[in-house]
Formats: sequence, C-alpha cells, structure tokens
Amino acid sequence: MLSRTVSPDRTGGRKLARVVYDEATIAARVRALGREITAAYPHGDLLMLGLLKGSFIFLSDLVRRVERPLQVDFLVAASYGAEAASSGTVRLLYDPETILRGKHILLVEDIIETGKTLNRIVALLRERGPESLSICALLHKHVSEHLELDAAFVGFDAPQSFLVGYGLDHAEDFRHLPYIASLT
Repeated sequence: MLSRTVSPDRTGGRKLARVVYDEATIAARVRALGREITAAYPHGDLLMLGLLKGSFIFLSDLVRRVERPLQVDFLVAASYGAEAASSGTVRLLYDPETILRGKHILLVEDIIETGKTLNRIVALLRERGPESLSICALLHKHVSEHLELDAAFVGFDAPQSFLVGYGLDHAEDFRHLPYIASLT
C-alpha cells in the first residue's frame, strides 16, 4: 500500500488521508482476477452481476479481462445513505430482470464489510436457482461475523478505514477517482 497524499484537484478541495491502492496496482490486480475467473468458469453460461453503484468501475474493467463469453446485469441495494457507516437496513432498489436459473452467477461487489447487504442478496439469488453462485469483491475488510457465502475472488484485503474512489463513495462523492484512498 502507498502512503502518498491525494491531490485536492481531483477531490474538489476536500482532503483525503492517503492513497491506499494506486491505479497501477488496481489494474494489475484486475488483470489477475480476470485470469482467475476465466479459469474458474470454463463452461456454461456466466452472468456477472454487478452490485451498483459501488462496483460499476470495477465491473467494467473486470469484464474486459475475463476471456470467455459472459453476460452482465446489475442490482441495486442501499444501506449507507450519507453516513460513513452502514445503517444495517438493506433496501433493494433494482432487481435484475435476467433469468438466473441454470447460470453461473458471479456477484461483483465493491467492498465486503458487515456482510448484511451481501447476505440479503445471496439469499435472494439462491432462491432463483442458479447453477452456481460466487462472489468477487474488490475489497474485503474481514470484519463480518457471519457471511452466507465467502468471496471466491478478492482483489485486496482492505484496511479498517473508510475508503473512497474507483467506484466507492461517501455521500455520492469520490467515485470518479482512479485510485482507492482513505477518507480518514
């Protein structure tokens, strides 16, 4: 991890503590994850299901690194609002319209923290009869007490600070940053 400072030009003058993962480090890990996913799914229908909004940049980069046919869809769940900690209440705002039965589903998540959102989504997806269900997370904090399904693919083990950038936000800010930085 890097400890350099963040340019206020990219953040509208708002200060961030430090860059945790720079662009090159992220790109290299996404390439490696693409190879791992390609090898893990040699046959069958693969649906990469992005959990919006946080995963959209990661998912976009990742699907271009998976070297096999696949489909992409999204689902939206909310649990943060403008706070820096999850409210614990998960609201599904968009449910995928794609048929999941018989497909290999790879749920692509930006960050695994408490696992409450993820557990609710895993239960919902299992009810729809996929051939298999796995999780790919860009970041994993390893703080959840109980996950219904462990992540099969993880980009980085995340520090216990609030992270923004590369799709991750605080009150909808900072998603556009090409790196991952610590807010605190």
